Amino acid sequence: MNILGIVTKVHDSGIALLKDGVPHFVMEEERFNREKHTMDFPSQALDAGFDGSFGVSFKDVDVITLPWHMGRLRRTMLGNVFGRMPDSLNLLRPQAHKTHSNAIVNLPMRLWLGLGSKYGFSGLPKITQVGHHESHASAFFVSPFEDATILVMDGYGDESATSAWSGRGNKIQQVWADPFFDSIGMLYTMVTEHIGFKVFEEGTVMALAACGGPTYREAFKDVIKLLPEGRIAINNDYLSYNTHGFLKPFQQKFYDVFGPARSPGEPVTDRQRDIAYGLQHVVEDAIIHMARHLSKTQPSKNLVLSGGVALNCVANGKILADTDYEAVWVPPIASDSGGPLGSALYHHHQTLGGKRTFTLTHAFYGKGFTDAEITRALDAAGLSYKRMEEKELLQQVARDLADQKIVGWFQGRAEMGPRALGNRSILSDARSNKMKDLINARIKHREAFRPFAPVVLIEKLSEYFEFTQPDPFMTMAPKIRPEKLDLIPAAAHVDGTGRIQTIDRAANQRYYDVIAEYAKLTGIHVILNTSFNRQEPVVNKPEEAISCYLRTDMDRIVLGDFYVEDRNPAAIERAIANFKPPAAKTLKW
Repeated sequence: MNILGIVTKVHDSGIALLKDGVPHFVMEEERFNREKHTMDFPSQALDAGFDGSFGVSFKDVDVITLPWHMGRLRRTMLGNVFGRMPDSLNLLRPQAHKTHSNAIVNLPMRLWLGLGSKYGFSGLPKITQVGHHESHASAFFVSPFEDATILVMDGYGDESATSAWSGRGNKIQQVWADPFFDSIGMLYTMVTEHIGFKVFEEGTVMALAACGGPTYREAFKDVIKLLPEGRIAINNDYLSYNTHGFLKPFQQKFYDVFGPARSPGEPVTDRQRDIAYGLQHVVEDAIIHMARHLSKTQPSKNLVLSGGVALNCVANGKILADTDYEAVWVPPIASDSGGPLGSALYHHHQTLGGKRTFTLTHAFYGKGFTDAEITRALDAAGLSYKRMEEKELLQQVARDLADQKIVGWFQGRAEMGPRALGNRSILSDARSNKMKDLINARIKHREAFRPFAPVVLIEKLSEYFEFTQPDPFMTMAPKIRPEKLDLIPAAAHVDGTGRIQTIDRAANQRYYDVIAEYAKLTGIHVILNTSFNRQEPVVNKPEEAISCYLRTDMDRIVLGDFYVEDRNPAAIERAIANFKPPAAKTLKW
């Protein structure tokens, strides 16, 4: 049974193929068309998935799943548009939306047209609609748990923004769902814009929060209300998103309390830092409030988190410390990039009754490239390179890291999801604080307060961090042990936390071994990892990795077995001249 999950016309367009209950590939269109959070039809992802390299063709697909349910979504939208007239008619305007196109209400037709024009309309597989939160909650089916409570939190779904589920074996069941506009995800997005960052830069605000103080914490407690029975509500005295969307997200009371918006490019002040602090801490309070009640009313001591809000690694890390849950698991595709896979998993397990035979232990389900493709890209770039045996290569990279070189690391199949987890990463030394500043200034060209992820060998986790649970997907930010802060200062955010990634050798042998070799030289079992990109989607192809290497001040690049330190001026000049930055697209009606 081959089930193809697919989505378009909403942010993070992409595909996933589930083969007999096991993920075969999961790919986002942005990695191919180079437009972050693209809503385009995933034509290039389909080309990559069915080009023969995965041993399957589109003709082998038995059913197509869509992670939205049109009947429920249309009823919700109609209720929203006509519920608070005449102001709510503004929700019909394209400018009111930034994360989806109004074409979302016709998704099955859009998919049928797109797939039909690509593969022919005759014999197209049936398109099965799966609820949006059902798709998120279906992450449970690839979790390490036989039973779990599931908390889904995102910007919006078919009918709600937050929902709770119970999972056991190959079935999930909804426990409760909050109203559509009681959305901490959408609030976080709107406040992100208010303090001068873009939609989808909520992670920047999460990082900025650690630099602020409690000036607005009490005020945000009036914005996010904690209700009995573990529920929450958004106070619309502050918001007008429910009638105007992004055209006019805030009421005057919000500006009276929190002040005017910061324009992009203006300096970040203490007010923005304090707003970020207040928002982040009260969102954490709300998540803990929901989780505590669920832990008392649901039998399982395991918790699965999904939805875009589940990317808030600071809040996730506090759940284990502040609730009765014994284990918390977050998939690497918790946000809408996981919708295609989630819808396929739901159909396989919930609808068809397929047994669970698979646990997700790594995220490497994207596109891989052959040695021939890598060498063609290196030759075309005009770079000299050396092919090394694995042991020699790992020892060389370990020496580079110990010498505080910045290394582009391109290996195997690309990661699924928004975070680089060891196959499309930039690696560096964690022992010197200057490394953070160098990478932010020389490579990423981003704010100095942005942290990097410390990567630690799984068996050394509790030695360096106040944490004992594996986290291979970079979803938690525990405290670094005080006695280790001086050893790995570059791994620490200003609040002493680190967004960790634990590495098990069975999940990624080469990534594990390069850290082990580095530890032999330094006595330290932690390095830094950040995504292999510069103000663009994470690199996908060898050509993109090489271009990023040459356009930045990286010291080395490793592609598979090929080691490169050549940075000749002609190659750099060509890379800069040929690079086309992602163009901002106008949202279409």
